Amino acid sequence: MTTEPCDLSAVEARRLIGRKALSPVELLESCLARIEAVNPAVNAMVALDADRARATAREAEAAVARGDHLGPLHGLPVGIKDLEETAGLRTTYGSPIFRDFVPEADMGMVARVRAAGGIVIGKTNTPEFGAGANTRNEVYGATGNPFDPTRSAAGSSGGSAVALATGMAPLCSGSDTGGSLRNPAAFCGVVGFRPSPGLVPDERHGLGWLCLPQLGPMARNVPDAALLLSAMASDDADDPLAYTLHARPVRGEKALFHPVRQLDLASLSLAVSEDFGMAPVEGTVREAFRKVAAAASKLFRASAEAHPDCTDGDMAFEILRADYFLDKHSEKVRTRPQDVGPNIRANVEEGQRYSLADHARAEAAQTRIYRSFQRFFEKHDVLITPTITISPRPWRELFPTEIDGVPTRTYFHWLALAYYVTLTGHPAVSLPVGTDSKGMPFGLQIVGPRGGDAFVLGVAAALEEAFAPDPALRRPVPDVAALRTAPPISGMEGFLGFR
Repeated sequence: MTTEPCDLSAVEARRLIGRKALSPVELLESCLARIEAVNPAVNAMVALDADRARATAREAEAAVARGDHLGPLHGLPVGIKDLEETAGLRTTYGSPIFRDFVPEADMGMVARVRAAGGIVIGKTNTPEFGAGANTRNEVYGATGNPFDPTRSAAGSSGGSAVALATGMAPLCSGSDTGGSLRNPAAFCGVVGFRPSPGLVPDERHGLGWLCLPQLGPMARNVPDAALLLSAMASDDADDPLAYTLHARPVRGEKALFHPVRQLDLASLSLAVSEDFGMAPVEGTVREAFRKVAAAASKLFRASAEAHPDCTDGDMAFEILRADYFLDKHSEKVRTRPQDVGPNIRANVEEGQRYSLADHARAEAAQTRIYRSFQRFFEKHDVLITPTITISPRPWRELFPTEIDGVPTRTYFHWLALAYYVTLTGHPAVSLPVGTDSKGMPFGLQIVGPRGGDAFVLGVAAALEEAFAPDPALRRPVPDVAALRTAPPISGMEGFLGFR
């Protein structure tokens, strides 16, 4: 089968562009054609910027012809999550309140992507204000899983994950509070990387010292994710967590991330955990994880079943997450309740019930868990877990109320495997490793030590390379031909809204 330009990896496409063997215009048109053919079935790309993208691609092609210096993303189409402001291109946050909002300026991360030569092709779908990990809203509707459009793509970066899996763009942006980069990557068979706090600065934080929400890259493989990270990473004094030394930024050293660090897994010790001792993990996921863990363990110097102590992690995340939603959305719930969905209302109402004593209890638990992670990584180099607790379910289920018959604590409790890591600020990546017994993609979460972003990417790349020859462990690929002829997802019951 002939590979279309849109199916090339980002690293390979950029190499070919630099060698004048691939035109940025040709690559962009291939991506736009794939969007036209496949997007109706899955609804991943929700606002196109085709005219400006074409003009930018022509400029990129002319720069190649002139022999100009080319940025690391030169000529590569990039999908931008619809929570991230793009100048002149509608940014709705999945909310009817912002249905017609067109920002005047790019947010900093988008500006850095453009400065590196990336071509913004359009916006990718997200849940309302990123809440709920099921990509559906009242503006654009639901996004379907590329392996079965009736099932969830997870979220909140679900549109980005589906766009990548189906070849609509070689790179996409995302963000992550309770796993919103990692969870959709796991459901859709792509890579999602949550960096350490401040590595990809976000100047919009209202609670600047809260480490939960972070921006990061998504791609079809680890080297591509590292390439996008190299453009996203920077310093920004408006983000208190972005770290620098006076006049000497240390977080924006691009060579730290691309090309990916070469690591010898046989020199490292591996820790394996199905559930951190407390997360509600479905039997289907446990079964798939055991097979992957057995294969991975053979590659390391030593392997042991172990995990940090995450006691009170659910409580801590619930309260600190509510802080974030109170800051962002309490005014909307008060003044425009009819325009706010059930997940946003639930978070704000929950936050209003907490006291200052509750907040102190949550921060104390977060600190204990963080220190538990520090002691843990003194004994182990790498930790692997499943990325997400369930196999993809129908997107009409707003959130899982039970897992294997056991009720969930909250509408986001099913994200526990990811949010325990979020609390600590440790970097983590979701790597696609085959499918589960239901034929849906399975994601392996790889967690590394504090500040070990380049290290985690190196471990993930080494596992990706080791697993590539094995059909049961390599990245699964959706049937694009079937999606071309599939009925539009917009015709499915419950497509628009939350009912």
